[in-house]
Amino acid sequence: MKDKGMGAYKAVILAGGKGTRLYPITKEIPKPLLPIGKRPILNHLVDLFRAHGVADIAVLVNKEFHDDFVWWLKRHYPSVNIQLFAEEEHLGTFGGLALVKEWLAGSHFFLTNGDELKELNLEDMARFHEERGGLGTIALAQVPNPKEYGVAVLEGDMIEQFLEKPENPPTDYISSGLYLLSPEIFSYHPGAVFSMIEKELFPILAKEKKLSGFKRVSRWTDCGTWERYEKALKEWVLP
Repeated sequence: MKDKGMGAYKAVILAGGKGTRLYPITKEIPKPLLPIGKRPILNHLVDLFRAHGVADIAVLVNKEFHDDFVWWLKRHYPSVNIQLFAEEEHLGTFGGLALVKEWLAGSHFFLTNGDELKELNLEDMARFHEERGGLGTIALAQVPNPKEYGVAVLEGDMIEQFLEKPENPPTDYISSGLYLLSPEIFSYHPGAVFSMIEKELFPILAKEKKLSGFKRVSRWTDCGTWERYEKALKEWVLP
């Protein structure tokens, strides 16, 4: 399959969650805008995409914090092609894609959670995705404590399922919250209703042998709880 070049890909960042596990601070500051070092978590994700040649980026936000993200965009990326899309109601990780379907215009796209830090080679992931020819690729991170997460069950490079917090994990690979998706996934899309990609799309793609696992995530940290956020503060230094 011909290499598309990274400029052909777009990126969508999911930044519309309420961050309830980090209350009370996230009642005032949306979780993706919490600082790691001198810059917000969201900057790390934007910079990851830009460093690998992905120039068109969409950020899905909660309408309650829309003004905060407008301020963030003007301050940090005034001349970068970043579009904000505000959800009137929470639509979940799959339903929210209804807002960006037209903007995507049939492009293959990266989709990432907005509350995680990660390092990996996106060019390698794109090449892997193209070679496998499926509709979805999940970047898998190795963790020392897989019992705390949903663990990937693999057959070669293909993902068969995820086991939620298993007592005896079959692997130490978990989802890093970064996906590469083909535009054909919208044929499975329910529209602008609440739905989760982890429940409404990935199990179907796995059953159809159209979901692969990219195992070369070099670094990953979830910032979704106080314990994990404090860990990120200690281990990550962003310029």
